[in-house]
Amino acid sequence: MSAPCDQCIKGSIHAGLPTGTIATLHGLPTYTVGSPNPTKGIIVIYSDVFGLNLPNNKLIADSYAKSGEYLVYLPDFFEGDPLIIQLADVLIPVDVKKQSTLSKYSGLLARMPSYLMWSGRHKDEKTNTVCMEWLEKLRKAEPERKIGMVGFCWGGKYALRAGQEKYVVEVDGKKRPLVDAVVALHPSNLVFPEGVEKIVVPTSYGWGEEDSFVKVESKGKVEAIQEAEKKDGREVPEVEHRVYKPGRHGFAVRGNPDDEQERKCLEDSVTQVLEWFAKWL
Repeated sequence: MSAPCDQCIKGSIHAGLPTGTIATLHGLPTYTVGSPNPTKGIIVIYSDVFGLNLPNNKLIADSYAKSGEYLVYLPDFFEGDPLIIQLADVLIPVDVKKQSTLSKYSGLLARMPSYLMWSGRHKDEKTNTVCMEWLEKLRKAEPERKIGMVGFCWGGKYALRAGQEKYVVEVDGKKRPLVDAVVALHPSNLVFPEGVEKIVVPTSYGWGEEDSFVKVESKGKVEAIQEAEKKDGREVPEVEHRVYKPGRHGFAVRGNPDDEQERKCLEDSVTQVLEWFAKWL
C-alpha cells in the first residue's frame, strides 16, 4: 500500500492494513472479513462515497470482525466507480485545522465538475436498485442468519431504506425484512418523511454536533415523524440516537485520529455499531 493511503488511516482503530479479501459476491466485488461461521450474524456496510478505494472503510469492517462473532461484507455498491479519493481531502480532510479557506474553496471549485459528473452516474433510482437487489440476494442465500446493516454518509439513507416496510421480501414463503437491524451514521441526503418512516427493524442513528453537511437538527425531524406514527397506532421498533462532539462530517470514517475528541468519535461510533448489533442480531 502506498504511503499516502497509510497516512489517511494512521492511529486508533484505523491503524494497520486491511486484512480481508475482495471477491465477487451476488454480482458485486465485495470486501469480506471475519468468521465464515459467525456466532452472531452478518454485517453489511454501505460506505461513504469513497467506497473500497478509501482504506478506512475496509479497516472499519476489520474492526467489526475482530471479535470473531460476525462475517462482514463491504460490497462495491458503486460498481467500480466510487468518488475520486482526492475529493476526500477537500471535503473532509483528516486534519481540518491544516486546511486554509482558500485551499478549501479552490479545491472544491477544481473538483466540482468531477463530482457533478459522478453524481449524474449515481442517481438515486439506479443506486437504490443495486443496493436492494444485492441485499435481497443475500437474504435469500442466508435465510437463517441475522443480518445487520450500517451505512455511512451517502450509504446511510440506503441502510435506513433496507429496514423499511416497503422493502420486505418473501423468503421461503414468509415475509422478511431485508435486514434485521440498522445503524446509520451521519446519513446524508435524507428525504423526510419518506426516508425514515415505516421502519420495521431496530434502528440506531449517529449525528454530529458540528456536521456541516448533515445537520444535527435532522435528529428532531426523525423523532417527530416516528412519534406521529406512534400516535397513529403504528408500532415503531426501538430507535436510538447518539450525538457526537465535535462530530464534524465524516466523523465515523475520516476523523482526525491525532485529535483526542475526534479519535473518541471514531472509536465510539464503532462501539455504537457493535453494541446495537450485539443487542439485535
